[in-house]
Amino acid sequence: MKEVTVGIDIGGTNTKYGVVDREGYVHHQGNIPTTQFESFQDYFDAMADALRECIQLLPSGIKIVGIGVGAANGNYYTGNIERATNLRWKGVLPLAKMFREEFGVPCVLTNDANAAAVGEMIYGNAKKMKDFVVITLGTGLGSGFVCSGVLLNGHHGIAGEVGHTSVNPNGRYCNCGKRGCLETYVSATGIKRTVYKLLADHLEPSELRGISFDNLNTKMITEAAHRGDVVAREAFEYTGRILGMKLAETVVHSDPEAIFLFGGLSMAGDLIFKPTQRHMEENLMPLFRGKIKILPSALTNQAAPILGASSLVWDYLDKREKSAIAY
Repeated sequence: MKEVTVGIDIGGTNTKYGVVDREGYVHHQGNIPTTQFESFQDYFDAMADALRECIQLLPSGIKIVGIGVGAANGNYYTGNIERATNLRWKGVLPLAKMFREEFGVPCVLTNDANAAAVGEMIYGNAKKMKDFVVITLGTGLGSGFVCSGVLLNGHHGIAGEVGHTSVNPNGRYCNCGKRGCLETYVSATGIKRTVYKLLADHLEPSELRGISFDNLNTKMITEAAHRGDVVAREAFEYTGRILGMKLAETVVHSDPEAIFLFGGLSMAGDLIFKPTQRHMEENLMPLFRGKIKILPSALTNQAAPILGASSLVWDYLDKREKSAIAY
């Protein structure tokens, strides 16, 4: 009997899911729109139906041994999504319990960046690393810390919210209720806000001037920067400067071997990596200079969020087995 896990990545717009084996092969995957459902129960029912259809398509001889879920504000200890700012359903959502009761298998839930960190450790470029950080650059900014080979969850199960550390306490408004959070500057949404500020400050021609905020995306900004657009290039420099400065602080806290950048904004390559590395080095405590690598994630394909979420189950099962052997 071949064992597989289900990986679910809950985003503000879409939810991706898939069935993954230990080697990282995705046997089946799909998605449903997160925003379509008025109530959380309706969303869960649709997700459960989609998973049952997915499982029915699997060949015989395959056994589901667990479900892993990555979601913003996912609490590893409670299995709840707690007051996520990117979801329409407010309050505390007991998702892990609902999946356990529905499918009769363990369900492990954590925030999406922690899922990416475990995925990097099991399937990606951090296989041989014990201490590293994953920064996810999507609509917002998430972070996951692995220290001595163990994912850092913290006392309340929500450790690693670097995206909500302060850049400027009087700065941009954030969905979390604060002002000046890192993710309001360094994320897909953050760089869009930067572009619009720069367009107001600059007199130079820019191909980005005729694009509305809602229609603008990181791919457009990246392509414009490659063509030499002054505003687009400065937006990446500004974004890299802020990220580099904050990563210098992160290094002091955790002393990682490497920091991985993951997500849509990281696909800009050197446009974001070079200024980030440069400004991190300039702001590092001298003891750390030249020692910390900033690397792209190995999980760059469309199945990456599914791989990250599914890896939570393998990590959970491995720890449970070791604990049983110890006793």
